[in-house]
Amino acid sequence: MASFINHPIIFCLFVITGIVISGSEVALGQCKGDLNGVMEQCAKYVQKAGPKVAPSTGCCSVLKTVDVPCVCAHIPKQAEEIISIDKAVYVSRFCGIPLPHGTKCGSYTIP
Repeated sequence: MASFINHPIIFCLFVITGIVISGSEVALGQCKGDLNGVMEQCAKYVQKAGPKVAPSTGCCSVLKTVDVPCVCAHIPKQAEEIISIDKAVYVSRFCGIPLPHGTKCGSYTIP
């Protein structure tokens, strides 16, 4: 029987949740929307490993409830070790939430 730690998507979800809760309280207090829902629905589309993949309808639906520019501005450095900011920007754009050129998303500046 495999433990949940061996499943990369579930492990990534738990790590990202921990980072957001402990390392970015400002984002949680300041940014509106269902951040837990975004992590549950979208984590597999923004993890560093693998190619860019079009996100699910569920991911896009929950992402539209979140103040994406606010969350983007408060991404902790630890999260960037796990998620691809480039993929996160791709997912946001795919879901109809374009981020303006020059926006800082973590340490990444959108070209």
